[in-house]
Amino acid sequence: MSRQDRLSRIVDSVVARGSVRVDEVVADQGISPATARRDLDDLAAQQLLIRTRGGASANPSTGDVPLRYRTARQPREKEAIARAAAAMVHPGETVGFNGGTTTTAAAHELGVRIAAEPEFTTRNIIIVTNAVNIANDLTIREQARVVVTGGVARTRSYELVGPLAELILPSISIDTLFLGVNAVDLGGGFYTHNEDEAFINAALVRASRRTVVLADSSKLDTGSFARICGLSDVHALITDRGASPAALDVIRAAGVQVFLV
Repeated sequence: MSRQDRLSRIVDSVVARGSVRVDEVVADQGISPATARRDLDDLAAQQLLIRTRGGASANPSTGDVPLRYRTARQPREKEAIARAAAAMVHPGETVGFNGGTTTTAAAHELGVRIAAEPEFTTRNIIIVTNAVNIANDLTIREQARVVVTGGVARTRSYELVGPLAELILPSISIDTLFLGVNAVDLGGGFYTHNEDEAFINAALVRASRRTVVLADSSKLDTGSFARICGLSDVHALITDRGASPAALDVIRAAGVQVFLV
């Protein structure tokens, strides 16, 4: 098990129990007391839990839903994609996220990064999102100003959709949008399962100077119901090394820069 997987399991345990003791972490994870204390200290520094004497308790500001959504559905490929996305952000930028497991992971990685790097304290970033779990997760970061689109929340994706969600977007400009998708159709573009989500996601693309799609290799050369935009409408794709070389050639031919992680 990687350290990141272990940390995710510790967070899940704290959320489920409300609090844990160091000896419980030792027994659950099969690690030494020194490693358990170090892991708890690191998670407290990320504001994912509150360090207590002899253990840790859940941080109510972080929220149960975003934590469970992030840790329960985040395979290793998505973690690597998320870290690569977070590394692209510069202090002072306006960054957008739609909903989804990979964008949620990327938003979390960005939150950890801006809390750790002093440059983001003097030059804050603006986060624009239609995902309520991402907004909740990043609102605790003093280095970020969070702007939520508004709309009606969908249970499955936590995305805000509907007419209210699109009202703000023609009035703002996003430097980089990180776009999660359900499918990359090599002949049609980028797709999602729901037409309402596709509509607001397309509006986010139009409001952005640069769109970076976050999609693991299982989504390449597949289809879904509702089209967000064409291949040539995005600037970059971050995917994992399991991606088909032939599929990547088609995507590059459309003018999309590909980052493999």
